[in-house]
This record gives sequence, structure tokens and C-alpha cells, in this order.
Amino acid sequence: MDDLFLCLSRSAFRQRFALKSKGLSYLNQKGFDVIKQHADDFVAQRLAPTESRNAGKQHPMRGHPVFIAQHATATSCRGCLTKWHGIAAHQALNQQEQDYIVSVVMAWLEREIAKREPTTQE
Repeated sequence: MDDLFLCLSRSAFRQRFALKSKGLSYLNQKGFDVIKQHADDFVAQRLAPTESRNAGKQHPMRGHPVFIAQHATATSCRGCLTKWHGIAAHQALNQQEQDYIVSVVMAWLEREIAKREPTTQE
């Protein structure tokens, strides 16, 4: 996954996304297990169907840490999934693909938390 994050880091658009204090607070309040469940649900409902009810409409860019992470990781729409992750559009996502997307989102969130943790100096 390091290669993916290296490629994403070269995109000025993808680099615009970061968790702000509200998103960090929400993530800390709910915990990673709950946020992962939200990510599972969002992916299953919004991305997994062959043609979602929101096809062609922009995925929310704020309001939930998962939405921010999806934009930062190019996992917010089927077009980006095809371009950045090689996941074919116009067919339902299988469980392995859904799990992959959630793992990318969760890895990005963990990296965001790690960026903000104070480093210990010995």
C-alpha cells in the first residue's frame, strides 16, 4: 500500500484533503471500529452496486472522516477506482474489492492520526 500512498502524494488534488479538528474529534469519539463499520456501509451502499442511485453525483467532500479519506485516496467514485486502483467500472464490486477499499480508507485515517501524534524524543 506504500506504493499507492506514494502515487497519491504526487497528486495536488489528493493532497488537499486532511482531517480537520472536527473530523479528528469524531474519529476519536467513535473509535476506529465504528468508523470502519461506517466505511463498510458507505462502500456497500454507495460504490458496490453496478450503478448506484448517486451515479454521476459528487460524493460528499465533508461531513464524515470516511468521506474525506475517500477523496484523499481516490476511492470516492467508480471513475477514480478505475483510474487509481484498477477496479473496473460498470460492474458490482465483489467483497474482496469492497474490503480493499475500506482497508485503503482506514490506512489513510491511521496515517492522518499518526501525523498528529506527538513524537517522543529520547
